Amino acid sequence: MTPLRVLLHAPTAEALGRARRNAANLHNARPDAEVLIIANAGAVAAALATPDATDPLLRLCRNSLAAQGLDNSRELVEVEAAVVTLAERQAEGWAYIRA
Repeated sequence: MTPLRVLLHAPTAEALGRARRNAANLHNARPDAEVLIIANAGAVAAALATPDATDPLLRLCRNSLAAQGLDNSRELVEVEAAVVTLAERQAEGWAYIRA
């Protein structure tokens, strides 16, 4: 059986909270699942302000960082653009869930 590969898209602070809970729940239910949380727009500032155990799964949109004048001082992993990452991973067979 192919392991689950899930993208949790968080475009708002509230969605980031849901995505983090979803990621933790998914890992508890399916420890072999691959999970990424893709944060853009309002979720980027929230991710920088509120560390979480799921941060290793988190990817921040570089465009959102630049547009909001934010500094990734926590050195979380960045992606060029959330939209590109979401599209590329879906083309690779990852399941998309908007948190």
